[in-house]
Amino acid sequence: MRKQISFDEDYIYLTENGETKSQSLFYYPKLKLATDEERGDFELNAYGIYWEKLDEDVSFESFDYEDEFAETSITNIFKKFPEINVNQLAKRLSINQSLLAKYACGDKTPSETRRKEIERGLHLLGNELMSVSI
Repeated sequence: MRKQISFDEDYIYLTENGETKSQSLFYYPKLKLATDEERGDFELNAYGIYWEKLDEDVSFESFDYEDEFAETSITNIFKKFPEINVNQLAKRLSINQSLLAKYACGDKTPSETRRKEIERGLHLLGNELMSVSI
């Protein structure tokens, strides 16, 4: 069967023989920012997928790697969104800055209550950003 490539906002998908595998676009920022037209302009070869205009390639083998971003954790949120300033977020949430930094780097694991508090704070920040008009 032919290999099929598709995307959503955060992942690239490879479907072959009825099996679909995914890879996070975190690892491929050019593809994450590309238009649908740019993403659709690819070539398949024996080793993977190549986007000449984007100068980007994804090996078929990479779809078999464990994706560290598949599991959401506070540490992964800060890896995935390095533009979030841990110290400023801690101030906004009234959480000790060094404690949030330890959660962010994986040195400590927050309680379920604290995890939900951080999640709510991130969602509020996202909603505020969505209301920005330029």
